[in-house]
Amino acid sequence: MKNNFGVSRRKFIRQTSLGLGAGLAGVSFSSCDKNPQAEAGKMARRVRVAGVDLRGLHPEKTREKRVKRILSRMEDVAGLQPDFICLTELFDTIWVDEKINLQDVAEDEKVPGPVTGLIAEYAAKHKCYVVCPIYTKKDGKYHNSSLLIDRKGNIAGAYNKIHPVVSEILTEGDKPGENSVYSGSIDQPVIETDLGKVGMQICYDANWADGWANLKNKGAEIIFFSSAYPGGRILNYYAWRNNCYIVSSSGMDARVVDMSGNILDASSTFVRYAWADINLEKVNTDTWPTNERLPDIFNKYGNRVGVKVWENTQVITLESLDPTLKIRDVLKEFDLLTIDEVINASEAVQDQYRIQG
Repeated sequence: MKNNFGVSRRKFIRQTSLGLGAGLAGVSFSSCDKNPQAEAGKMARRVRVAGVDLRGLHPEKTREKRVKRILSRMEDVAGLQPDFICLTELFDTIWVDEKINLQDVAEDEKVPGPVTGLIAEYAAKHKCYVVCPIYTKKDGKYHNSSLLIDRKGNIAGAYNKIHPVVSEILTEGDKPGENSVYSGSIDQPVIETDLGKVGMQICYDANWADGWANLKNKGAEIIFFSSAYPGGRILNYYAWRNNCYIVSSSGMDARVVDMSGNILDASSTFVRYAWADINLEKVNTDTWPTNERLPDIFNKYGNRVGVKVWENTQVITLESLDPTLKIRDVLKEFDLLTIDEVINASEAVQDQYRIQG
C-alpha cells in the first residue's frame, strides 16, 4: 500500500537505508556563504531565554524576604538582556516559614498586585517578559497560576495549573477547604508575544501529556515550566515530542531544553540560573525525503540554513541563520514537511482505514 507521500513502505525503507541518511548521521553541515550581506551565524528570530531557580533561597523566614531575594537573583541575569525570564512555581510562598493564607496572598490574574507589581516593575525596567507563578483568585476560587508579564509591566495572560496535587485540593481531610486550590481548565491558552506564541505548565502537570499537546496544537513555540521539583528527563521528551523549546525553573534547578530534546543550559552549584539564545526559525523534519534535498539546500543557501541530523530519532533539524529567510519558505520550496505535519497526515489515513472493535 502507498502512503500519502507517493512511495511504498518497502521503497521508503530501501531508500532510507541506502540513501544519504545513513552517511549523514550526527553531523552538522555548513557551506560557503551565498549571502555575504547576511551576518554569519545570526538567527532570524533570535530569542534569549533564562530560568532562575530557587535553590539556596529556601527555607525562608518571611514572604517579603523571599521576594526581595528572588528579585536580587533576577538582577544577576538582567545584564544578559533576556527576552523571557521564568520563575519557580509559587516562588513567593513555597518553603516559607511564615504562615500563609490564600485569602491574604492570592492576587488578581489581570491586575498587578503586591507581588506581581514588583515583578512588573522589573519587567518594565529591563524590557523583558517574566513568567510569574503565584496564587490567584478568580470567581471566588483559588488557583496555582503562572502569569506572563510583558515588557511594559502588564499582565499579558494567565495559566492555571491543570493538575494540582491532591493535597492542594483536599485541604480538610477528604474535601476542599478555605485554602484549597482548584484545577484549571484543560483548555489553557497560548499567549501571543512580540516574538511568537508561548505557553506555560506547572509542576504536577508534567505527568499528563494533554496540556503540553494542547499548547503545541495552538502554536506554542516555547513552553515555560515552573515547578517545585525539577521535572527531570520528561521535559526532554516533551520538548522533542512537541517540537518546541522548554524553559524551566524549579526549587532545585533551571534548564533550557532544545526542540531536539537536548539541554542547552542548566543552572549549577555556583550559578543559580540558566540561559540560552534560541532560534524560533527552526523545525524538525523527517529524515526522508529531507536527506535527498540537502545537497540542493546547501547549493542554494549555504550558511544561511543550519542542518543537524539525528540518526537515532530519524529526524533532521533545519533552521534559518539569515534574518531575511523564513524556514517555512525553505520547506515549501523543497516540498518538505515537518514531523508534526507527517504525523498528522499519517493519522488521517490511519483513522480513515481503522477497523473498530
